[in-house]
Formats: sequence, C-alpha cells, structure tokens
Amino acid sequence: MGPLLTLLLLAGAFAGLYFTLLRKPVLSWGATRAECGARLPGDELLEAADGVTTRAITIDASAVHVWPWLAQMGPAPRGGAYTYDWIENLLRLDMHSVDRVLPEFQDPQVGDSFSLGKNQMTLERVEAPRELVWRSGDGNWVWSFVIQELGDKTRLISRNRFHLPTLAGRISMLPMEPASLVMERKMLHGIKERAERLASDHTL
Repeated sequence: MGPLLTLLLLAGAFAGLYFTLLRKPVLSWGATRAECGARLPGDELLEAADGVTTRAITIDASAVHVWPWLAQMGPAPRGGAYTYDWIENLLRLDMHSVDRVLPEFQDPQVGDSFSLGKNQMTLERVEAPRELVWRSGDGNWVWSFVIQELGDKTRLISRNRFHLPTLAGRISMLPMEPASLVMERKMLHGIKERAERLASDHTL
C-alpha cells in the first residue's frame, strides 16, 4: 500500500468518524435538543441554510448584565469578541476584547454595521435585552444571539446560519466547524465571566 493510498484511507476514516460521532456535538456545543430544534430570531433572514450551528451557555446573571457585552461586540473601537484575540488578529480583524462596558455602544440600532474581514456585518434585528441579529452584506451569513431568562439565570444562545453556494465552499467549511467551536466556546465563556462579574459588582 502506497503512502498516498494510506493517507486517503486515513482521511476517509477520520471523515467517517467526524460525521457519525463528532459533528453533531461540534455544531451544538452546550445547546439542548430543544434549543437546536427551536426557531430563533434571525432564522427567517436565511431560510435555506447549508450549515447551522447552535451553541449555548448558562450564565448566573440576569439579561441586563449579559446584554452590554453583546451590544458592544465587534472590532476596535468596539469591545471585541471575548475570544482568542491573537487568533482573530492573525486574520487582521482588529479585535481587542475589553473587560468594561463601553457606554457609546450600548444603544445598538437596526442598520448599524462594522467590517469583519471581508464581511460587512449589518444589524438586522434588535430587541434589548433579548435578541441581536447580524447579517453579512452578501446575505450568506446570519449570526443571532438570543438571551432567555430562567429565574435568576440566563441562557445565552448563539446561532450561525450559512448559505454556501458552491461545492468548494461547502467542503472548505467542514474543517472550519471544529475551529469555530474553539473560538465560539471561548467567546461564550468570555461573556459569561464578564456578565457574572458585572452582576456581582452591582450587588456590592
């Protein structure tokens, strides 16, 4: 057996393992089955999605303590993405995650926009402090955040919907799925930590 054939067989085995066992947890980290199956704000902006991720986290704080961190997300001078800035900035996204609330970005409005690499992201839906939905300029990416209150806790749900018009795009997205989990998991934990700290500061 030649090295090329061996490599192809190993790649095929890994792909089979990923699709059968790993892909679903990668796409739905932290989310319940009900959350994954729910229709969320922003879904209507991209009905025919080729890829969907639904990820979530429980936060020991109210919606009003979670909302400020979502409202100000984005590249400088906004608040960053609360993930691995050094990775973001290798892609020249100019992300600098802050640990303070930025008053100048606390009143997001439909039509607000910022550049995220080649994507011009425009705010399509806002309902403070419950939902925030961004859409790329080409309409092929919708990123929704939904905050649901559960007593004195909240669930923060992040959903990405993608339209991938080419076969090459759909294939290239596959290795991006686990990479996006690494970044988004860090982001959700980053928001959780900041929201819980803000809630604690307000009780002092």
